Amino acid sequence: MSTFVPTMTFHPQPQPGTPTPWAFPAPTRSALANGLTVLHCDRPGQQLVAVDVLLDAPLAAEPAGLDGVATILARAFTAGTDKLSAEEFAAELERVGATLDAHADHPCIRVVLEVPVSRLERGLSLLADALRAPALPVDEIERLVANRLDELVHEQANPARQAAKAFYAELFDEADRLSRPRAGSAETVKVIDREAVLAFYRAHVRPATASVVVVGDLGAVDLPALLENTLGSWSGESAAASVAAPVTADDAARVVIVDRPGAVQTQLLIGRIGPDRHDPSWAAQTLGTYCLGGTLTSRLDRVLREEKGYTYGVRAFAQPLRSNPEGSGRAVLAISGSVDTASTAPALADIWTILRTLAAEGLTDGEREEAVQYLVGVAPLKYETAGAVAATLADQVEQHLPDDFQATVYRQLAELGTEAATAAVVAAFPPERLVTVLVGDASVIAEPVRALGLGEVTVVAN
Repeated sequence: MSTFVPTMTFHPQPQPGTPTPWAFPAPTRSALANGLTVLHCDRPGQQLVAVDVLLDAPLAAEPAGLDGVATILARAFTAGTDKLSAEEFAAELERVGATLDAHADHPCIRVVLEVPVSRLERGLSLLADALRAPALPVDEIERLVANRLDELVHEQANPARQAAKAFYAELFDEADRLSRPRAGSAETVKVIDREAVLAFYRAHVRPATASVVVVGDLGAVDLPALLENTLGSWSGESAAASVAAPVTADDAARVVIVDRPGAVQTQLLIGRIGPDRHDPSWAAQTLGTYCLGGTLTSRLDRVLREEKGYTYGVRAFAQPLRSNPEGSGRAVLAISGSVDTASTAPALADIWTILRTLAAEGLTDGEREEAVQYLVGVAPLKYETAGAVAATLADQVEQHLPDDFQATVYRQLAELGTEAATAAVVAAFPPERLVTVLVGDASVIAEPVRALGLGEVTVVAN
Protein backbone atom coordinates (compact mmCIF):
# COMPACT_ATOMS: atom_id res chain seq x y z
CA MET A 1 0.00 0.00 0.00
CA SER A 2 1.49 3.28 -1.05
CA THR A 3 1.67 6.26 1.31
CA PHE A 4 0.27 9.54 0.07
CA VAL A 5 2.67 12.40 0.67
CA PRO A 6 1.02 15.80 0.31
CA THR A 7 2.95 18.40 -1.53
CA MET A 8 2.74 22.14 -1.40
CA THR A 9 3.87 24.53 -4.04
CA PHE A 10 5.24 27.74 -2.63
CA HIS A 11 5.17 31.01 -4.49
CA PRO A 12 8.72 32.11 -5.28
CA GLN A 13 10.04 34.45 -2.62
CA PRO A 14 10.34 38.01 -3.95
CA GLN A 15 13.89 39.19 -4.37
CA PRO A 16 14.94 42.75 -3.55
CA GLY A 17 15.61 44.95 -6.54
CA THR A 18 18.48 47.32 -7.08
CA PRO A 19 18.22 50.23 -4.61
CA THR A 20 17.34 53.53 -6.23
CA PRO A 21 20.14 56.05 -5.75
CA TRP A 22 19.11 58.82 -3.35
CA ALA A 23 20.56 62.20 -2.52
CA PHE A 24 19.16 65.13 -0.65
CA PRO A 25 17.52 67.36 -3.28
CA ALA A 26 19.32 70.44 -4.54
CA PRO A 27 17.34 73.69 -4.72
CA THR A 28 17.26 76.22 -7.55
CA ARG A 29 17.97 79.83 -6.60
CA SER A 30 16.49 83.05 -7.92
CA ALA A 31 15.32 86.43 -6.65
CA LEU A 32 12.22 88.59 -6.95
CA ALA A 33 12.24 92.22 -8.02
CA ASN A 34 11.71 93.31 -4.40
CA GLY A 35 14.96 91.61 -3.36
CA LEU A 36 13.45 88.48 -1.81
CA THR A 37 15.78 85.49 -2.24
CA VAL A 38 14.00 82.38 -3.54
CA LEU A 39 15.00 78.73 -3.28
CA HIS A 40 12.65 76.21 -4.81
CA CYS A 41 12.70 72.45 -5.21
CA ASP A 42 10.32 70.44 -7.39
CA ARG A 43 9.19 67.23 -5.68
CA PRO A 44 6.84 65.35 -8.00
CA GLY A 45 3.89 63.85 -6.20
CA GLN A 46 4.10 66.17 -3.20
CA GLN A 47 0.73 67.86 -3.53
CA LEU A 48 1.09 69.67 -0.21
CA VAL A 49 3.51 72.52 -0.87
CA ALA A 50 5.73 73.80 1.96
CA VAL A 51 6.77 77.45 1.98
CA ASP A 52 9.29 78.62 4.59
CA VAL A 53 10.03 82.34 4.90
CA LEU A 54 13.09 83.43 6.87
CA LEU A 55 12.96 86.98 8.23
CA ASP A 56 16.20 88.65 9.28
CA ALA A 57 14.94 89.47 12.77
CA PRO A 58 17.32 87.69 15.18
CA LEU A 59 16.71 87.61 18.90
CA ALA A 60 19.87 89.61 19.46
CA ALA A 61 18.11 92.53 17.73
CA GLU A 62 15.37 92.71 20.35
CA PRO A 63 15.51 96.02 22.26
CA ALA A 64 16.86 95.95 25.80
CA GLY A 65 14.20 94.91 28.26
CA LEU A 66 11.91 93.51 25.55
CA ASP A 67 13.06 89.90 25.30
CA GLY A 68 10.19 88.01 23.69
CA VAL A 69 9.01 90.75 21.33
CA ALA A 70 10.18 88.68 18.35
CA THR A 71 8.10 85.73 19.55
CA ILE A 72 5.01 87.89 19.99
CA LEU A 73 5.49 89.33 16.50
CA ALA A 74 5.91 85.84 15.02
CA ARG A 75 2.68 84.66 16.64
CA ALA A 76 0.87 87.82 15.53
CA PHE A 77 1.41 87.14 11.82
CA THR A 78 -1.78 85.06 11.90
CA ALA A 79 -3.79 87.77 13.69
CA GLY A 80 -5.19 89.45 10.59
CA THR A 81 -4.02 91.89 7.93
CA ASP A 82 -5.08 95.22 6.44
CA LYS A 83 -7.67 93.25 4.44
CA LEU A 84 -8.90 90.59 6.87
CA SER A 85 -9.61 90.44 10.59
CA ALA A 86 -8.00 87.72 12.68
CA GLU A 87 -11.16 85.59 12.43
CA GLU A 88 -11.50 86.18 8.69
CA PHE A 89 -7.82 85.39 8.11
CA ALA A 90 -8.11 82.11 10.01
CA ALA A 91 -11.28 81.20 8.12
CA GLU A 92 -9.66 81.92 4.78
CA LEU A 93 -6.68 79.72 5.62
CA GLU A 94 -9.06 76.94 6.57
CA ARG A 95 -11.09 77.41 3.38
CA VAL A 96 -8.05 76.75 1.19
CA GLY A 97 -6.78 73.90 3.38
CA ALA A 98 -3.69 75.80 4.49
CA THR A 99 -1.82 76.15 7.77
CA LEU A 100 0.36 79.09 8.76
CA ASP A 101 2.73 79.02 11.70
CA ALA A 102 5.67 81.11 12.84
CA HIS A 103 8.32 81.07 15.53
CA ALA A 104 11.32 83.15 16.56
CA ASP A 105 14.77 81.75 17.29
CA HIS A 106 18.24 83.19 17.66
CA PRO A 107 19.03 83.46 13.92
CA CYS A 108 15.66 84.67 12.59
CA ILE A 109 11.88 84.56 12.59
CA ARG A 110 10.58 81.71 10.46
CA VAL A 111 7.08 81.74 8.95
CA VAL A 112 5.84 78.41 7.55
CA LEU A 113 2.93 77.92 5.15
CA GLU A 114 1.65 74.55 3.98
CA VAL A 115 -1.02 74.56 1.29
CA PRO A 116 -2.28 72.20 -1.44
CA VAL A 117 -0.63 72.95 -4.76
CA SER A 118 -4.08 73.46 -6.31
CA ARG A 119 -4.57 76.44 -3.97
CA LEU A 120 -0.99 77.64 -3.85
CA GLU A 121 -1.76 81.06 -5.33
CA ARG A 122 -4.33 81.90 -2.68
CA GLY A 123 -2.10 80.56 0.08
CA LEU A 124 0.80 82.69 -1.10
CA SER A 125 -1.48 85.72 -1.29
CA LEU A 126 -2.48 85.26 2.34
CA LEU A 127 1.16 84.79 3.34
CA ALA A 128 2.15 87.91 1.41
CA ASP A 129 -0.54 89.99 3.12
CA ALA A 130 0.55 88.72 6.54
CA LEU A 131 4.14 89.77 5.85
CA ARG A 132 3.28 92.98 3.99
CA ALA A 133 0.69 94.44 6.33
CA PRO A 134 0.00 92.50 9.55
CA ALA A 135 -2.82 94.11 11.49
CA LEU A 136 -1.18 93.62 14.91
CA PRO A 137 -4.42 94.56 16.68
CA VAL A 138 -4.11 95.69 20.29
CA ASP A 139 -6.45 93.03 21.64
CA GLU A 140 -4.57 90.23 19.83
CA ILE A 141 -1.19 91.47 21.08
CA GLU A 142 -2.57 91.58 24.62
CA ARG A 143 -3.91 88.04 24.20
CA LEU A 144 -0.57 86.76 22.92
CA VAL A 145 1.28 88.43 25.79
CA ALA A 146 -1.14 86.86 28.29
CA ASN A 147 -0.68 83.45 26.66
CA ARG A 148 3.08 83.75 26.88
CA LEU A 149 2.88 84.70 30.57
CA ASP A 150 0.75 81.59 31.14
CA GLU A 151 3.35 79.48 29.32
CA LEU A 152 6.04 80.76 31.66
CA VAL A 153 4.14 79.41 34.66
CA HIS A 154 4.09 75.95 33.09
CA GLU A 155 7.75 76.20 32.07
CA GLN A 156 8.66 76.99 35.67
CA ALA A 157 7.16 73.62 36.62
CA ASN A 158 8.92 71.71 33.83
CA PRO A 159 12.29 70.27 34.93
CA ALA A 160 13.62 70.00 31.37
CA ARG A 161 12.81 73.66 30.67
CA GLN A 162 14.34 74.69 33.98
CA ALA A 163 17.50 72.75 33.18
CA ALA A 164 17.82 74.41 29.78
CA LYS A 165 17.22 77.86 31.24
CA ALA A 166 19.88 77.36 33.92
CA PHE A 167 22.30 75.75 31.48
CA TYR A 168 22.22 78.61 28.98
CA ALA A 169 22.42 81.20 31.77
CA GLU A 170 25.47 79.43 33.17
CA LEU A 171 27.25 78.85 29.87
CA PHE A 172 26.88 82.30 28.28
CA ASP A 173 27.58 85.81 29.52
CA GLU A 174 24.48 87.57 30.82
CA ALA A 175 24.90 90.28 28.17
CA ASP A 176 24.61 87.68 25.40
CA ARG A 177 21.04 87.05 24.21
CA LEU A 178 21.87 83.33 24.18
CA SER A 179 21.92 83.37 27.98
CA ARG A 180 18.23 84.27 28.26
CA PRO A 181 15.01 82.39 27.35
CA ARG A 182 14.22 82.56 23.64
CA ALA A 183 10.63 83.71 24.16
CA GLY A 184 11.42 86.09 27.00
CA SER A 185 10.86 86.11 30.75
CA ALA A 186 7.89 87.30 32.78
CA GLU A 187 9.67 90.59 33.50
CA THR A 188 10.24 91.39 29.83
CA VAL A 189 7.10 89.91 28.27
CA LYS A 190 4.65 91.74 30.52
CA VAL A 191 5.79 95.15 29.21
CA ILE A 192 5.42 94.25 25.52
CA ASP A 193 2.65 96.19 23.78
CA ARG A 194 1.51 96.85 20.22
CA GLU A 195 3.90 99.78 19.79
CA ALA A 196 6.89 97.59 20.69
CA VAL A 197 5.79 94.82 18.32
CA LEU A 198 5.10 97.26 15.47
CA ALA A 199 8.47 98.96 15.98
CA PHE A 200 10.28 95.61 15.82
CA TYR A 201 8.35 94.68 12.68
CA ARG A 202 9.20 97.97 10.95
CA ALA A 203 12.87 97.73 11.91
CA HIS A 204 13.52 94.17 10.75
CA VAL A 205 10.88 92.71 8.43
CA ARG A 206 11.65 93.48 4.78
CA PRO A 207 12.00 91.40 1.60
CA ALA A 208 15.52 92.59 0.79
CA THR A 209 16.98 90.64 3.73
CA ALA A 210 14.50 87.74 3.68
CA SER A 211 14.50 84.37 1.94
CA VAL A 212 11.73 81.99 0.92
CA VAL A 213 11.99 78.24 0.36
CA VAL A 214 9.28 76.55 -1.74
CA VAL A 215 9.10 72.75 -1.98
CA GLY A 216 6.43 70.56 -3.58
CA ASP A 217 5.05 69.33 -6.88
CA LEU A 218 5.74 72.46 -8.91
CA GLY A 219 5.87 70.90 -12.38
CA ALA A 220 2.61 72.52 -13.51
CA VAL A 221 3.19 75.80 -11.66
CA ASP A 222 4.65 78.98 -13.17
CA LEU A 223 6.41 79.65 -9.90
CA PRO A 224 8.33 82.84 -10.86
CA ALA A 225 5.14 84.56 -12.03
CA LEU A 226 3.17 83.27 -9.06
CA LEU A 227 5.74 84.54 -6.57
CA GLU A 228 5.99 87.94 -8.25
CA ASN A 229 2.20 88.31 -8.14
CA THR A 230 2.03 87.41 -4.45
CA LEU A 231 5.18 87.80 -2.37
CA GLY A 232 6.41 90.29 -4.96
CA SER A 233 3.80 92.76 -3.66
CA TRP A 234 5.65 92.93 -0.36
CA SER A 235 7.89 95.99 -0.30
CA GLY A 236 10.33 97.57 2.12
CA GLU A 237 13.49 99.57 2.39
CA SER A 238 16.77 98.01 1.40
CA ALA A 239 19.12 97.20 4.25
CA ALA A 240 22.22 95.20 4.99
CA ALA A 241 21.70 91.76 6.46
CA SER A 242 22.43 91.39 10.16
CA VAL A 243 25.74 89.87 11.21
CA ALA A 244 25.76 87.61 14.24
CA ALA A 245 28.28 88.22 16.99
CA PRO A 246 30.77 85.43 17.65
CA VAL A 247 29.60 82.81 20.14
CA THR A 248 31.75 82.54 23.26
CA ALA A 249 31.10 80.57 26.42
CA ASP A 250 32.65 79.57 29.72
CA ASP A 251 32.67 75.78 29.77
CA ALA A 252 34.99 75.31 32.73
CA ALA A 253 33.85 72.19 34.59
CA ARG A 254 31.26 72.93 37.28
CA VAL A 255 27.89 71.75 38.59
CA VAL A 256 24.75 73.81 39.18
CA ILE A 257 21.88 72.25 41.10
CA VAL A 258 18.47 73.87 40.67
CA ASP A 259 16.74 72.87 43.87
CA ARG A 260 13.32 71.17 43.62
CA PRO A 261 12.61 69.90 47.14
CA GLY A 262 10.86 66.55 47.15
CA ALA A 263 11.55 65.80 43.48
CA VAL A 264 11.57 62.07 42.77
CA GLN A 265 13.69 62.53 39.64
CA THR A 266 16.69 64.60 38.67
CA GLN A 267 16.85 66.23 35.26
CA LEU A 268 20.36 66.18 33.79
CA LEU A 269 21.80 68.56 31.21
CA ILE A 270 25.54 68.25 30.65
CA GLY A 271 27.50 70.02 27.94
CA ARG A 272 29.57 72.77 26.43
CA ILE A 273 29.92 74.60 23.12
CA GLY A 274 31.79 73.11 20.18
CA PRO A 275 31.91 72.85 16.40
CA ASP A 276 28.80 73.59 14.38
CA ARG A 277 27.88 72.66 10.81
CA HIS A 278 30.58 74.88 9.29
CA ASP A 279 33.32 72.80 10.85
CA PRO A 280 34.88 70.00 8.73
CA SER A 281 34.38 67.63 11.66
CA TRP A 282 30.57 68.02 11.68
CA ALA A 283 29.75 64.76 9.89
CA ALA A 284 32.17 62.76 12.03
CA GLN A 285 30.85 64.48 15.17
CA THR A 286 27.29 63.61 14.13
CA LEU A 287 28.24 59.97 13.66
CA GLY A 288 30.17 59.73 16.93
CA THR A 289 27.48 61.54 18.92
CA TYR A 290 24.86 59.13 17.59
CA CYS A 291 26.98 56.21 18.80
CA LEU A 292 27.31 57.87 22.19
CA GLY A 293 23.67 58.75 22.78
CA GLY A 294 21.50 58.75 19.67
CA THR A 295 19.42 55.61 20.16
CA LEU A 296 18.36 52.91 22.59
CA THR A 297 21.45 50.91 21.61
CA SER A 298 23.90 53.78 22.21
CA ARG A 299 26.52 53.57 24.91
CA LEU A 300 24.68 55.88 27.31
CA ASP A 301 21.41 53.98 27.09
CA ARG A 302 23.09 50.60 27.14
CA VAL A 303 24.59 51.35 30.55
CA LEU A 304 22.18 53.78 32.21
CA ARG A 305 18.94 52.29 30.91
CA GLU A 306 19.53 48.63 30.11
CA GLU A 307 22.20 47.65 32.63
CA LYS A 308 21.51 49.96 35.57
CA GLY A 309 17.84 50.90 35.16
CA TYR A 310 18.46 54.52 36.16
CA THR A 311 16.48 56.12 33.37
CA TYR A 312 14.02 55.69 30.52
CA GLY A 313 16.57 57.22 28.16
CA VAL A 314 19.52 59.57 27.85
CA ARG A 315 20.43 61.36 24.64
CA ALA A 316 23.49 63.14 23.28
CA PHE A 317 22.99 65.84 20.65
CA ALA A 318 24.38 68.96 18.99
CA GLN A 319 22.26 72.11 18.61
CA PRO A 320 23.65 74.84 16.29
CA LEU A 321 23.30 78.33 17.73
CA ARG A 322 23.99 81.19 15.35
CA SER A 323 26.45 81.80 12.54
CA ASN A 324 27.43 84.50 10.07
CA PRO A 325 28.08 84.64 6.31
CA GLU A 326 31.80 84.16 6.87
CA GLY A 327 31.05 80.62 8.00
CA SER A 328 31.82 80.82 11.68
CA GLY A 329 29.49 79.60 14.37
CA ARG A 330 29.18 77.31 17.33
CA ALA A 331 26.82 74.63 18.61
CA VAL A 332 25.75 73.42 22.03
CA LEU A 333 26.94 69.83 22.53
CA ALA A 334 24.97 68.17 25.29
CA ILE A 335 23.80 65.05 27.08
CA SER A 336 20.25 65.17 28.43
CA GLY A 337 17.93 62.90 30.36
CA SER A 338 16.42 62.20 33.76
CA VAL A 339 17.16 59.65 36.48
CA ASP A 340 15.54 58.74 39.79
CA THR A 341 16.80 60.94 42.61
CA ALA A 342 18.76 58.27 44.47
CA SER A 343 20.62 57.35 41.27
CA THR A 344 21.79 60.88 40.45
CA ALA A 345 25.40 60.56 41.59
CA PRO A 346 25.82 56.97 40.35
CA ALA A 347 24.42 57.97 36.95
CA LEU A 348 26.81 60.90 36.68
CA ALA A 349 29.72 58.66 37.66
CA ASP A 350 28.73 56.21 34.94
CA ILE A 351 28.45 58.98 32.33
CA TRP A 352 31.97 60.17 33.09
CA THR A 353 33.21 56.58 32.99
CA ILE A 354 31.60 56.09 29.59
CA LEU A 355 33.25 59.25 28.27
CA ARG A 356 36.68 58.31 29.60
CA THR A 357 36.38 54.76 28.29
CA LEU A 358 35.38 56.14 24.91
CA ALA A 359 38.52 58.28 24.85
CA ALA A 360 40.72 55.36 25.88
CA GLU A 361 39.25 52.57 23.76
CA GLY A 362 37.31 54.28 20.96
CA LEU A 363 34.16 53.23 19.15
CA THR A 364 33.83 49.80 17.60
CA ASP A 365 33.37 49.12 13.91
CA GLY A 366 30.00 47.59 14.75
CA GLU A 367 28.82 50.77 16.47
CA ARG A 368 29.96 52.84 13.53
CA GLU A 369 28.26 50.54 11.01
CA GLU A 370 24.95 50.54 12.89
CA ALA A 371 24.98 54.33 13.14
CA VAL A 372 25.72 54.77 9.44
CA GLN A 373 22.98 52.33 8.47
CA TYR A 374 20.46 54.33 10.46
CA LEU A 375 21.59 57.90 9.72
CA VAL A 376 22.02 57.32 5.99
CA GLY A 377 19.43 54.59 5.51
CA VAL A 378 16.57 56.50 7.14
CA ALA A 379 17.21 59.71 5.18
CA PRO A 380 14.91 58.91 2.22
CA LEU A 381 12.06 58.28 4.68
CA LYS A 382 12.93 61.31 6.77
CA TYR A 383 12.59 63.56 3.73
CA GLU A 384 9.49 62.03 2.18
CA THR A 385 7.42 65.17 2.82
CA ALA A 386 7.86 68.57 1.26
CA GLY A 387 7.80 70.10 4.74
CA ALA A 388 10.84 68.12 5.88
CA VAL A 389 12.85 69.10 2.81
CA ALA A 390 11.83 72.75 3.10
CA ALA A 391 12.75 72.87 6.79
CA THR A 392 16.24 71.51 6.13
CA LEU A 393 16.82 73.87 3.21
CA ALA A 394 15.67 76.72 5.43
CA ASP A 395 18.14 75.58 8.11
CA GLN A 396 20.91 75.81 5.51
CA VAL A 397 19.88 79.34 4.57
CA GLU A 398 19.55 80.36 8.21
CA GLN A 399 23.03 79.07 9.01
CA HIS A 400 24.70 80.44 5.86
CA LEU A 401 25.53 76.99 4.51
CA PRO A 402 25.97 76.00 0.85
CA ASP A 403 22.93 74.59 -0.96
CA ASP A 404 24.53 71.15 -1.25
CA PHE A 405 25.46 70.97 2.44
CA GLN A 406 23.04 68.23 3.52
CA ALA A 407 23.75 66.09 0.47
CA THR A 408 27.47 66.39 1.20
CA VAL A 409 26.99 65.39 4.85
CA TYR A 410 25.18 62.20 3.86
CA ARG A 411 28.00 61.28 1.46
CA GLN A 412 30.54 61.92 4.21
CA LEU A 413 28.61 59.84 6.73
CA ALA A 414 28.62 56.86 4.38
CA GLU A 415 32.38 57.11 3.90
CA LEU A 416 33.60 57.96 7.40
CA GLY A 417 35.68 55.46 9.32
CA THR A 418 35.47 54.46 12.97
CA GLU A 419 38.63 56.32 13.90
CA ALA A 420 37.33 59.67 12.60
CA ALA A 421 34.01 59.27 14.42
CA THR A 422 35.83 58.41 17.64
CA ALA A 423 38.15 61.41 17.41
CA ALA A 424 35.26 63.79 16.80
CA VAL A 425 33.03 62.61 19.65
CA VAL A 426 35.94 62.47 22.10
CA ALA A 427 36.82 66.06 21.17
CA ALA A 428 33.17 67.08 21.52
CA PHE A 429 32.70 65.73 25.06
CA PRO A 430 35.92 66.10 27.07
CA PRO A 431 35.06 65.04 30.66
CA GLU A 432 37.12 67.86 32.14
CA ARG A 433 35.30 70.62 30.20
CA LEU A 434 31.62 69.99 30.87
CA VAL A 435 29.07 72.19 32.59
CA THR A 436 26.51 70.10 34.50
CA VAL A 437 23.04 71.32 35.44
CA LEU A 438 20.87 69.18 37.70
CA VAL A 439 17.25 69.98 38.51
CA GLY A 440 16.32 67.96 41.57
CA ASP A 441 16.21 67.70 45.34
CA ALA A 442 19.44 69.36 46.48
CA SER A 443 19.12 68.03 50.04
CA VAL A 444 19.51 64.49 48.67
CA ILE A 445 21.84 64.88 45.70
CA ALA A 446 24.22 67.75 46.54
CA GLU A 447 26.70 65.93 48.78
CA PRO A 448 27.00 62.74 46.69
CA VAL A 449 27.53 64.89 43.60
CA ARG A 450 30.21 66.97 45.34
CA ALA A 451 32.03 63.74 46.19
CA LEU A 452 32.37 62.95 42.48
CA GLY A 453 34.77 65.86 41.93
CA LEU A 454 33.15 67.12 38.73
CA GLY A 455 33.88 70.75 39.62
CA GLU A 456 32.53 73.35 42.00
CA VAL A 457 28.92 72.64 43.01
CA THR A 458 26.46 75.52 43.39
CA VAL A 459 22.88 75.20 44.60
CA VAL A 460 20.30 77.73 43.38
CA ALA A 461 16.60 78.14 44.07
CA ASN A 462 14.08 77.02 41.48
